Amino acid sequence: MFNRPTLVILVLALAGGLGLLAAQKLLSDPVPAAPQTRAVTLFPQPRALPPFQLQQSDGTQLVPGELHGHWTVVFIGFTHCPDVCPTTLAELARAQAQWEDLPDAVRPRVLFVSVDPERDTPDRIGEYAAAFHRDSLAATADIPALEAFARSLSLVFMKVPPPEGYPEHQYSIDHSAALAVLDPQARMAGVIQPPFDPDAIAADLRMLTEAR
Repeated sequence: MFNRPTLVILVLALAGGLGLLAAQKLLSDPVPAAPQTRAVTLFPQPRALPPFQLQQSDGTQLVPGELHGHWTVVFIGFTHCPDVCPTTLAELARAQAQWEDLPDAVRPRVLFVSVDPERDTPDRIGEYAAAFHRDSLAATADIPALEAFARSLSLVFMKVPPPEGYPEHQYSIDHSAALAVLDPQARMAGVIQPPFDPDAIAADLRMLTEAR
């Protein structure tokens, strides 16, 4: 049987040994550092999105599974937008041109979601998005589905009536200018805030794609 001083020494030695093992484990298995991005602000932990169902420009349904395997940049807007939407899609097209050499199976995607289903038919949004870049996806839905989808991405939109004396169909839509970034599991992984730098966006999405 150990006397008290000997027992204390053994306990301290055991504690010290366990601490050394823990330290060695931490040093040998460091936590991976977050990628250093210039345009994309990545969240510490990607956020799963609630189920959604949008209608693509080709008439097929866009559900979360359709976005798996790719990093996706999501932009909400409308085709009658006079400035923000065409400017943003043009800047994204410049980024898209810089990752065209990546394999189609993993190439980042741009998804334009029209929040103006009253005027923007699937055909119209498909033609509109493709005019900026042929690889762009386009989709829409009814207002409740669009509101839920936008809210899940921390984006907002609101219909603005036309000025007095103008026809009712000449309304506008206020909407978020930020871009949502989804990871290859279709989770909300980050955001891109304006002003946009196409070169930085292209470099970030390429790095994230190649780091998989």
